[in-house]
Amino acid sequence: MKGYYFITDANLSRAGNASDVRAAVAEGAAAVQYRCKSGETAMLYAEAVHLKALCRNVPFLVNDRVDIALAVNADGVHIGQDDMPFAVVRRLLGPKKIVGLTVHTVAEALAGAAAGADYLGVSPIFATATKKNAGPPAGLSLLSTVRKAVKVPLVAIGGITLANVPDVIAAGADAVCAISAVVSAEIAGEEIAKFQRLF
Repeated sequence: MKGYYFITDANLSRAGNASDVRAAVAEGAAAVQYRCKSGETAMLYAEAVHLKALCRNVPFLVNDRVDIALAVNADGVHIGQDDMPFAVVRRLLGPKKIVGLTVHTVAEALAGAAAGADYLGVSPIFATATKKNAGPPAGLSLLSTVRKAVKVPLVAIGGITLANVPDVIAAGADAVCAISAVVSAEIAGEEIAKFQRLF
């Protein structure tokens, strides 16, 4: 996994999730993650079906909701430390699906890599308002330390912008996610392209 990693955010988006996902796919994003923390299951399912259909040649992942991922035959899921245990998620999805895991410490990264995570989301690198419970920023030091400790791909997230992303890549990120910097822009695809050109 390398390049720009896209995560939906309907609350911040100027053009809507579908338009943003189309832009991410057109620019060859490393992955598209459908993240929606509220809403009825039927709505989440319907939107996931629609967005997955847009993700030709780009992995489509679902945040947290293993049931939705299974229902739409997503390429995988992304889970956090407080979600369903990794081993259970892997058993439910099987060995061929992508399972990504958010980590906040080196110990969590080592445990996630040992468990078989396909990639680790290191978060938050910088202060972010996109996720309310993201926790205090870890800075580039955590990213570089995790990079030395594990061999699995690392996705950096949290307060990343075009101004600081070169430092994030230099610290060891294989992929980066910048939500507000993209979905709140007038033309999301143009911003995604700027990130992609750095890889």
